[in-house]
Amino acid sequence: MKNINKTTVIIAISTMAIGLLLGWIIFGRSNENQTDEHNHTAMADSETIWTCSMHPQIRKSESGDCPICGMDLIPLESTDGELDPMAVSMSPTAMQLAQIQTMVVNKGKADKSIRLNGKVQADERLLSTQSSHIPGRIEKLSVNFTGEFVSAGQVLANVYSPELVTAQEELFEAKKIKETQPALFNAAKEKLKNWKLSDKQIDQIVKSNKTIEQFPILANVSGYVTKKMVNLGDYIKQGEALYEIADLSKVWVLFDVYESDMTWINKGDAVIYTVQSIPGKTFKGKISYIDPVIDPKTRVAKARLEATNKGLMLKPEMFTTGTIEAKTNTNYTSLTVPKTAVMWTGKRSVVYVMQMSAQGISFIMREVTLGPELGESYVIEEGLQPGEEIAINGTFSIDAAAQLAGKPSMMNPEGGVAMTGHNHGGNTNSNMETMPVSSKKTTLSEDAKKSLQPLFDNYFKLKDALASDDFEDAKASGVAMNNSLGKIDMNLFKGDAHSLWMQQSTALKPSLQHIEHLGDIKAIRGKFISISNLMIAIAESFAPLSTAIYIQNCPMADSNKGADWLSLDKEIQNPYFGESMLSCGENTKTIK
Repeated sequence: MKNINKTTVIIAISTMAIGLLLGWIIFGRSNENQTDEHNHTAMADSETIWTCSMHPQIRKSESGDCPICGMDLIPLESTDGELDPMAVSMSPTAMQLAQIQTMVVNKGKADKSIRLNGKVQADERLLSTQSSHIPGRIEKLSVNFTGEFVSAGQVLANVYSPELVTAQEELFEAKKIKETQPALFNAAKEKLKNWKLSDKQIDQIVKSNKTIEQFPILANVSGYVTKKMVNLGDYIKQGEALYEIADLSKVWVLFDVYESDMTWINKGDAVIYTVQSIPGKTFKGKISYIDPVIDPKTRVAKARLEATNKGLMLKPEMFTTGTIEAKTNTNYTSLTVPKTAVMWTGKRSVVYVMQMSAQGISFIMREVTLGPELGESYVIEEGLQPGEEIAINGTFSIDAAAQLAGKPSMMNPEGGVAMTGHNHGGNTNSNMETMPVSSKKTTLSEDAKKSLQPLFDNYFKLKDALASDDFEDAKASGVAMNNSLGKIDMNLFKGDAHSLWMQQSTALKPSLQHIEHLGDIKAIRGKFISISNLMIAIAESFAPLSTAIYIQNCPMADSNKGADWLSLDKEIQNPYFGESMLSCGENTKTIK
């Protein structure tokens, strides 16, 4: 019995052990698989990282707003599976959030619309000076005011001339001995002809045998009196000018041509122009002459157009505005891209080319060589081929994503670890200070424009202080400008304007925040170069002032590299050299 119980116990224990082993194998592995599957799911859920295109150091596990600027966060996509390891991929959702737009590059005519300002002037070839051939005293003026029309042969004035009276008396005496001394009589007649008396007038004097005391001054040409230079009772010399007379049946229209536009404008180019004082009327003409020399003060050359002045509609000194559709070559076609597609670092120009593959859409940076500027676009000399598709809007968002992914970007063409904006290495130079900015024209509310006015007011004070060589005033204006920048409410900028303002203001701040610590005016002028470049971008983007703003350039500033600045006046007041070269520079563009 004991043996039976012992055997039963052993069998039971063995059975339990085998059962436990089988249970662990079956259920233990099942749980392990469940845990493993759960972890993979969790990893898949945590793969999407959300970041800000303007502040790439921000990374979150869920969508929302940037805690710094308030922009919508965009997903930072995984780069696994890209065909090109140098390209940055973007999902359709990310492209929509970043407002990325693309276009296919094609060849077209490299045409540029050039706007010219000018004035109507009298045709110099039809100007004449009416002078007196008789010396004496003006006894009568038949033409008493400027603007009066005179006809050729019309009496303009009557002159009493003692010399002419004496010459007539000599003629009468010579007439008495004409039979015996005819040469003397002829000499007396020739003397009268020296005062432009006609043979008919001389014959009348001889016939009447009476001295004429007042002689008429006759108009040589027909036209309008533009200048009156004598008055009744004046004594005049022989050959002295009395009037300036202009034939206004034809006039000149003289347009100002800046140096930067000289290569685009040629003799024979068609011009369509309007006159401010003749609204609704459009005139056409062709350039007949271009000055070979540039004016050293205004830095412009004159392009001349000749116009027939029917009904005297065009009056000298009228302001005109013309447009030329300039062409490099009628048979030449080039690749052209919008300015918004190009990112410029100062040394390099880059665009982002879109690529499509089975893994989705990606963008890769491409360096290009820019040709002539065509208003709102550029000619591409090298770097792109017809049919390629590029980003024309949202390029800064693509570039930020490329920096985050360590791919080639505008500021880091070789790729590598993304910059976060912090300075841990002790480097005192700010990357943000030299970062290029976009200047795309954007609609802005009146409240937002008003918020920008103190910033521009202090900028112009800074510019004036530098032009006056006033170090203390310049430093104080720079500090005030920095304070104005800090008070601008970013919430007033909506849509595209918001991201554009954040990019521009972020780049402007490093140039302003240390001005109060600079030791001399030369250092402030060095900062003023980057400040002006950024203020030009802001002005071109938002047009914040109701008055015109002039972009001016000094070719000798920044070690002869040239530098720009903004001004409210056309007159050059150079902030980079002050009194030593105050008038050096030119107006290159007007922002209205």
